[in-house]
Amino acid sequence: MEIKGYLEQFGLIGKKADVYLASLELGSATVIEIAKKAGIKRTTAYDILLDLINKGLVSQTTKGKKKLFIGEDPEKIKKDLQRKESLISEILPMLKSVYNVRGVKPKIRFYEGIEGIKEVYNDTLNYRGELLAFASEDVVKILGNDWVTDYVRKRAKNSLHARAIMPASEIVSGYAAKDPEHLRTSKLIDPKKYPFSMEINIYGHSKVSLMSSKEKLGLVIESTEIYNTMKLIFELIWDNLPEVKIPKA
Repeated sequence: MEIKGYLEQFGLIGKKADVYLASLELGSATVIEIAKKAGIKRTTAYDILLDLINKGLVSQTTKGKKKLFIGEDPEKIKKDLQRKESLISEILPMLKSVYNVRGVKPKIRFYEGIEGIKEVYNDTLNYRGELLAFASEDVVKILGNDWVTDYVRKRAKNSLHARAIMPASEIVSGYAAKDPEHLRTSKLIDPKKYPFSMEINIYGHSKVSLMSSKEKLGLVIESTEIYNTMKLIFELIWDNLPEVKIPKA
């Protein structure tokens, strides 16, 4: 790499590097001399020299009526870097404390329509492990039995085991009877007492998705804190529901 390439790493880009190198070579020179050496206009050279003075890379003096500029010892670049490194080391703990307090904002994606709800479902297929679900008969109805059956087949093939809290309705409880082949464990609730019109999926160690049948709207929230809280709520309800006995074939 040429010397100008190295200087660019320290913020002396383009004409700034030319002016700094010219001032170093000339030792002590006027703006006109430096501009000529750098191959740029006098006014441009003067503005750059003022900037280099602020950076401590060039100093200014007078000789009679002449204003002269002197390129400072390149060791100053090294000392400046050391000073900045020391400053970063001092301020870094404070910046980290501010960052920890602020935290990371959850990512939220919205999906509209039946096709949007299908996209929310399909997002779970990108993960393995376990899926926790509050199932909704209304959501199953708008998606259609064929589509839901195909999704369940893909989920099982992807080794994504599900635990589902389902309404004990004729449509949804029929899925519970196929738990073993669907790679699922289900528990049932009274649909009249708990008429869920939305479905909630908790998966992927950081994701919670919600699907509304009435509003035909789906959303995916990516947040470890929200995920952990929703998982605890699911576990609390799950632990207080009776096991479902699957009849032997």
